[in-house]
Amino acid sequence: MQTYTAPLRDMRFVLHELHPAKPLPGTEEFTPELLDTVLEEAGKFCAEMLLPLNAPGDEEGCHYENGVVRTPKGFKEAYKAFNEAGWGALNADPQYGGQGLPETVAKLVEEMICACNISFGLYPGLSHGAYLALKSHGSDELKDFYLPKLVSGEWSGTMCLTEPHCGTDLGLLRTKAVPQENGSYKLTGSKIFISAGEHDMSENIIHLVLARLPDAPPGIKGISLFLVPKFLSDESGKPGARNGVSCAAIEHKMGIKASATCQMNFDDATGWLVGTPHKGMQAMFVMMNSERLSVGTQGLGIGEAAYQGAVAYAKDRQQGRSLAGAKYPDKPADPIIVHPDIRRNLMTMRAYNEGCRALGVWVAGIMDVAERSENPKEKAEAEEFIAVLTPVVKALFTDLGFESANLAVQTYGGHGYIRDHGMEQLVRDSRIAMIYEGTNGIQALDLVGRKMPANMGRNLRRFFHPVAEFIEANQNDPAIGKLVQGFARAFGALQLATGFIAEKALKDAEEAGAAATDYLRLFGLVALGFMWMRTAKIAAEKAMQPGPDHEFYQAKLATARFFAERILPQAGALLFTIKSGKASLMALEDDAF
Repeated sequence: MQTYTAPLRDMRFVLHELHPAKPLPGTEEFTPELLDTVLEEAGKFCAEMLLPLNAPGDEEGCHYENGVVRTPKGFKEAYKAFNEAGWGALNADPQYGGQGLPETVAKLVEEMICACNISFGLYPGLSHGAYLALKSHGSDELKDFYLPKLVSGEWSGTMCLTEPHCGTDLGLLRTKAVPQENGSYKLTGSKIFISAGEHDMSENIIHLVLARLPDAPPGIKGISLFLVPKFLSDESGKPGARNGVSCAAIEHKMGIKASATCQMNFDDATGWLVGTPHKGMQAMFVMMNSERLSVGTQGLGIGEAAYQGAVAYAKDRQQGRSLAGAKYPDKPADPIIVHPDIRRNLMTMRAYNEGCRALGVWVAGIMDVAERSENPKEKAEAEEFIAVLTPVVKALFTDLGFESANLAVQTYGGHGYIRDHGMEQLVRDSRIAMIYEGTNGIQALDLVGRKMPANMGRNLRRFFHPVAEFIEANQNDPAIGKLVQGFARAFGALQLATGFIAEKALKDAEEAGAAATDYLRLFGLVALGFMWMRTAKIAAEKAMQPGPDHEFYQAKLATARFFAERILPQAGALLFTIKSGKASLMALEDDAF
């Protein structure tokens, strides 16, 4: 049986102590007390409403018949309760019915949703992505009509990119859009792997579809974005006639079975242009970047659920005796939490989760600056930071979430492999996050091929400079100096790897490609290390103070040391791997495989 309790104390630490928000326009009313209340209520809703549907939803899955998709029992009612409580409108613009809360809080709520029921979370998550793309690039007429419905959850949204013959290489897509005399367009084509493409929870579904105009130039520069509703609206604004959009089938998947993954057909479907012709990728990337950060949060949510389940089992399951002698002599055997290898599993998951939570909220806070700041220079620097960290968050968090789910299964042993405890579902559900919204290999290529060289490497400074300043200020600190010195070596490895790739890539692009995945992991470990060093600095000061939080800060210090001593040393090995170059990777001829 799956269990979950929102890690509210750690969330408050990250939100108020590690990353206290700077004053930004529109956030003045959101006091720490108010934000804490929002998180507490979200934790209750997710644990009480979404978690009980997770295992049954996985067991039942979605049902498809004659173009109609039905979600598992209880999902429709949960979706209604979710929207009535306003959870889907947390960080949306009040102009369209949103609550305007900071992105930091929204990401923490997303984590809770994903920990309890990742399949459910995809439905409102896709809607928010559609909201962002439309808000950023849609006409005032489209925004005023559609955004309030998306924010309220009355209507849901999708992103329709992938086609049967093309995934990442969107320049190959064939869906066509023909202009009509009334300013609309007729779209024809097929899309696959469309999450929430068809379901029974909202009265209308708004598809954002990439397609080509008749005069489109070839490749990715000829793609436009269109809004295509499932139902066309009548004169009152209510859903009316069915549009030329249909679901041909749903996929039978390894995981996230309660999320409808659809094959969609567009047959002379009426749509409207979003943004300018042939500039659809600019608009879609607003949605994709947001979704990539949200997918990273999915990995974190799964990781937290896996950790909590593994801890509960390790404390309860009795097996053997401690290597140091019986720790619980009054029991027939010690609980397995006494064993070093079990603790390695648990500490690894804990260090990953708390580090990712800290890094995710840091990035979300910079997103708030990019969205709300009135200082152009500050906004530009925030956007440069987000550009660099987006692929890191997406790939690292999902890699580590999958690793944590597997560590949880290993902790349970045979009981993890069977379905009763829900751990194997976490493994299956977490695997897709490493694939969709751009595979993690694509994220790595994006980091080394686009983000690293952008602006002559200036974007990297948004991360490198604060890290270097922290090391300089704290490497001789009596409490954490030794930890910081070890961290400095890992940061040095990242700097050396960056220079190596930058030099090699000028002569041979395959060298950058060969290093990409290892470089992203190295970058990610250093980013987590920076969060743990900052955490250790705060914890070292507060752990000396008596009070109810003494154990919390002591645990923070212990976990920081574990990360620094048992995980961060991987940075050195990654540097050696990167510097080995492409030779052994590319040595075999294709036919030799």
